[in-house]
Amino acid sequence: MNSPRHTELQRFVAAQFPHTRFSLAPASADASFRSYWRVDADDKTWVVMDAPPDKENIAPWLDIGARLHAAALHTPEVHAVDPAAGFILMEDLGTRTYLPELNTVTVDALYADAFDALLTMQTRVSAQGLSAFDDAFVTMELELMAPWFLMRHLGYALTGEERGVIDAAIALLTRNVRAQPQSFMHRDFHSRNLMIVGNGEPGAADTALANPGIIDFQGALLGPITYDLASLLRDCYIAWPGERVDAWVERHRLRLIDAGAVDAGAEQFRRWFDLTGLQRHIKVLGLFCRLNYRDGKAAYLSDLPLVLDYVLGVSRRYPELEAFAALIERAVADRDITEPLPKEKATWPVER
Repeated sequence: MNSPRHTELQRFVAAQFPHTRFSLAPASADASFRSYWRVDADDKTWVVMDAPPDKENIAPWLDIGARLHAAALHTPEVHAVDPAAGFILMEDLGTRTYLPELNTVTVDALYADAFDALLTMQTRVSAQGLSAFDDAFVTMELELMAPWFLMRHLGYALTGEERGVIDAAIALLTRNVRAQPQSFMHRDFHSRNLMIVGNGEPGAADTALANPGIIDFQGALLGPITYDLASLLRDCYIAWPGERVDAWVERHRLRLIDAGAVDAGAEQFRRWFDLTGLQRHIKVLGLFCRLNYRDGKAAYLSDLPLVLDYVLGVSRRYPELEAFAALIERAVADRDITEPLPKEKATWPVER
């Protein structure tokens, strides 16, 4: 790769290792314009974040990382920063994300570490100065679904009455967010953003290798207490039996009560959890479609069926959302939602 941006990246790395031969290889990319590169120098590895400054701002990543680190959570240690160019040289947390290592045998130990980290975030990480997951933010996210999932991906033409059904669902979910205690919210706390680090294993007591390693935290906000819990337990990339989810939710509620962070009964907390997860998944239906049609990231379409199952499963559970569930079912009909729709069949063709 000989692009001007890659040349800048090589110069940044060379400045950190002036007397050492090094190699660069792609490490990963995400749903933004950021990319990550693994640096191998002197038989040790680091990771460089490449965040083009005209498209990404590294300041939130540095700020949130420092807040999490101050609470003894394992985020990548920063070794060097070029804020003007948008480069960060950081600790390499490795390649062991939770997702491929989760199964019925490992999940309890892995999630035990994740629940500990989540409780720490919710009770010990300051949200002072963070933007709020407020009505406007919630509505903005929910409004991704109609144009990108229903109209662009399914080619479904909404009636005025159906738009009213969507508006009523948005109002309900917005009230649910507002009703909850607010705390630090990672906003993407799930199996692709949690790492098994170093030589540590699930449940390891060695704080120098504390699990999980936590990444992709730059979007953190002040938000509802159940959001990250729903992100973890109703993960867009892996699903668990309902009875296990019920037990995990209740156990975390009791820990939050013990910590003085929540004063809610099991029924109230479960409603918060269900509807907050639903808000996230309605957003994701639109977001994953936008990533395909606007940004050329087709792999996200394969994750739509699980997200749709979550949306319909929760919506059918609450009478106030029966009309919304029926609308989504009509729109999907017998479509294979993992397949893209030709642009000429879309009812909302403007890709913005």
